[in-house]
Amino acid sequence: MSALVGACLAAGLFFHGVAALGVLRMPDFYTRLHAVSKAETLGVVLTLAGVAAASDSVLTAVKIAFVAMFLFLANPTATHALGRAAFRLGVPPWTGEPEPDR
Repeated sequence: MSALVGACLAAGLFFHGVAALGVLRMPDFYTRLHAVSKAETLGVVLTLAGVAAASDSVLTAVKIAFVAMFLFLANPTATHALGRAAFRLGVPPWTGEPEPDR
């Protein structure tokens, strides 16, 4: 059981790192948002799976599963709302061309 917990936590940590790297390396708001939404959602779900597997109580594991299910649904929805709000406010997407000097 400890191997399963370790594997879930290590995989979750990997995806948290990928999300952080995506924020640092991506060129604009929309691509950063995409990188964070996908990787961070998977990282949180894997981390919570590891915590649920390490739990001694079935009730605690079920509560953690509900939290993971909520986050699995809420993170992409919130990301979509943020992207849509940014688009409506006129945040320009990256086109690959250098920005003009301001």
